[in-house]
Amino acid sequence: MSPSERRAVDDQTSAPGAPVRTIGQRIQYLRERRGMTREVLAGLVGKSESWLKAVEHGRRQQNPRLPILLQLAEALRVRDLSELTGDQSLPVRMFTGSGHPALSAVREAVNAVPIQPSGTVQPLTTLRARLDAAWRIRHASPDHRTALGDLLPDLIRDAQLAAWMYRGEHRRTAQALLAETYGLTQMFVAYQPAPDLLWRVADRALIAAQESEDPLALSCAVWFLAQAHRDAADFDAAHEINRQGMAAIESHMDDPGTDLLAMWGALLFELAFTAARTGDIGEAWRHWDEAARVADRLPDGYYQPWTSFSRVIMRPHAVTIAVELHQGGESARQSDHAESVPIPSRPRRGRHLIEVARALSLQRDHAAVLGTLQLAYQAAPETIRYNGYARRMTLDLCEAGPATLRPQARELADHIGLMI
Repeated sequence: MSPSERRAVDDQTSAPGAPVRTIGQRIQYLRERRGMTREVLAGLVGKSESWLKAVEHGRRQQNPRLPILLQLAEALRVRDLSELTGDQSLPVRMFTGSGHPALSAVREAVNAVPIQPSGTVQPLTTLRARLDAAWRIRHASPDHRTALGDLLPDLIRDAQLAAWMYRGEHRRTAQALLAETYGLTQMFVAYQPAPDLLWRVADRALIAAQESEDPLALSCAVWFLAQAHRDAADFDAAHEINRQGMAAIESHMDDPGTDLLAMWGALLFELAFTAARTGDIGEAWRHWDEAARVADRLPDGYYQPWTSFSRVIMRPHAVTIAVELHQGGESARQSDHAESVPIPSRPRRGRHLIEVARALSLQRDHAAVLGTLQLAYQAAPETIRYNGYARRMTLDLCEAGPATLRPQARELADHIGLMI
């Protein structure tokens, strides 16, 4: 929020004797400034529209607790809690995770566009092999951001140089490789305090994919860009980008290769995910069904490295849809079905366990929530460390969970770098 916008939030406190704007009034102001309805904001934080209305109008005896305030801050895209509370500044990044040590090196590599190119241009086969190895390392490593942080700066620079220097058909191939490199970079940057960098790599990936004229590269870049819009709560844009991307590759779907078929399924699931975030039950499950039918056409054992789309991922995806729709019973049922799903990716397995913990949270099963978060930490520490849902659930257990669980919750909070 800019200084002028911040003053607008506090305008009622500027004159002597003016009434102090309440937390509810601040939430309403920020929500309306973003053009967000009560229904959407309430859904993003797992509450009813009537609950949010009562908060905004000051009809609740107590203000929302800190975990809910953090969810509201994330949904409203504010950087510190004082924008909601009016109290001393408390940066949201204290609870959403600080930047990875390699973030600055990755940023420097992204920003070093070769306007005056120099250096040795890598053969395209070498870049392809390096990218394939990077994806394998990401999925196999419990600390996948650290592993990627070691690889990405040189890979980004070399891919950018290749896209600049090659000509003709080779240039189109290089652009496709660059788009994929930016997608991998977005996975490193996501959920870190670097929204500007995330949007930069998402936009550049789409441009490079368009230059490549490769439908597979284009669908992958669209998938990443739609995710960026959805995570920013711009659901209309996420839906429209998703639809446009599918329209652009539809002519290639009569006889697609396996990877392109999987991308079609991944984009169908993104439509389901976006619909679930907006509370559209019918559309969410309809698109999940469509994605599941695509997954059934994939070979046994296939697992797409870019999106994780596969047969095996559809049950975890069902958990996510049910949780986003706040369907407590359905999310519990889907979690039971997905309990032993053999997800081959450690970070994706960690993410699935966090979704299961969210489902258990809807049931208010505090012990199971904590146990599942502990399993997520064992599977992929750097997934839970940067996941806002996991951090908020851990904080909630530390502050308001059963007294017998709080010591273990605080131990987990310490492991994931949560300041309490």
